[in-house]
Parts: sequence; C-alpha cells; structure tokens
Amino acid sequence: MRIASYNIRKAVGLDWRRDPDRVVDVLAEIDADIVVLQEADKRAGSRAGVLPLDRLSRELGYELVDVSVRPQSHGWHGNAILLRSSYMNWSSTRIEIPTMEPRGAVSMLLSDPIVEVIGVHLGLTPGMRRKQIEALRQLVDQRDHPVILAGDFNEWNQSRLVFDPASKVISPGPSFHAARPTTALDWFVLTGPVQAVSSNVHTSNLAERASDHLPIVIDIEFMERGQ
Repeated sequence: MRIASYNIRKAVGLDWRRDPDRVVDVLAEIDADIVVLQEADKRAGSRAGVLPLDRLSRELGYELVDVSVRPQSHGWHGNAILLRSSYMNWSSTRIEIPTMEPRGAVSMLLSDPIVEVIGVHLGLTPGMRRKQIEALRQLVDQRDHPVILAGDFNEWNQSRLVFDPASKVISPGPSFHAARPTTALDWFVLTGPVQAVSSNVHTSNLAERASDHLPIVIDIEFMERGQ
C-alpha cells in the first residue's frame, strides 16, 4: 500500500496562483492508494474546499473521505483524505487535539486490510505541539490495529516526536521549502504490525512549484503479529 501526505497550501503555488489542477497532476505522479492533505480548504468565509473533485474521481479514481462539518469544505481544519474508490469498506472520524489555532486530525479506518490512517497538521509553537503529540500518542496506544500517522507535524526535531518505543517514526527527508528543501517538517509514524518498505520525498518540476511543501510518500507492508 502506498500512502502520501501533502500540504497543498490551499492550492496556491510558489507563483502565488491558485491552481488546483497542478495538485492533481502531482498526485498523478505519485499514484498513491491513500492521500492525506493539509490546507485543502480556504481559511476564510465558508472555508470552501479547493480540490477539483470531479477530476480526482474521473482521472485518478479518488474518493473524498467525508470528514467535513461545513457544506463547502473538503476537510476539517483543512485536513482531508483521498482514497482509491476500489477500497469499499471504511469509516471516518474527526479527532480533537489540544489547540489554540484551527488545527485537528482526521481518521479513516479501512476494514480490508485493517489499517487506520490519521492525517495531522500540528501547531506552530513547540509547547502546543508537545500537547498535540501526547494526545495522539495516547490515542494510538489504545488501538489494537495498525495505525499510520501522516502529515505536516511542523517539527524538524525527531527527538520531540515522542511515541511508544515500538512505533516507527519516519522522515522521508527534507520537504520544506519546496523550492529549496532543507527542513523535514512532514513525517510518518507507524504503529502495530506494519512496516515501511520504502519512503521518499516526491520531487518533480511540478511539485517544486505547486505548493511550499513537497509531498512525502511511503510504501508499507503488513506483517503477522509477532513478526
């Protein structure tokens, strides 16, 4: 299974043009089964989503997982999840985390294979991030199935991503700033019987212009418990 995470900055590229089709073109390059997005909604007014859903469905076969509370939004606090329509049985939920900003996490639980993917976009201050990471740690510790956290953690220091020792914290590499990536702000955290086969920061001429973050990608495989 391939999972991608991408902060799309409301589809505003480095040329300051809002161009959602560029985002779709980048996702086509990645060809992931599941995509978690950050900043998929505008921040003002109706918080309208910026994704061209018809094109995502028609050309890439993606379904938007329902996590929104506003009729025009594509996500919750900008966090959205796209899933290949070939995956039939799933459920979704919104996850409250401590915050002083419009932040949160969103979850999608697949039944076959059983895996939960949680998309996150954490706060800008270290103190708030510590509280948010602790809340997420407590959440995943309660799960009895594989969980994959993915998103923009706004954190470059891996030692501050404190999860269960059995969890695997993975940075595919520097993902910010897209024009000259020097900082790893985007991460995956794997818990339970699942492991990474490979991970990378997706770079292309298009990805370097479509947002201020580059997408991160991970290929995973499922293990028997005890492996």
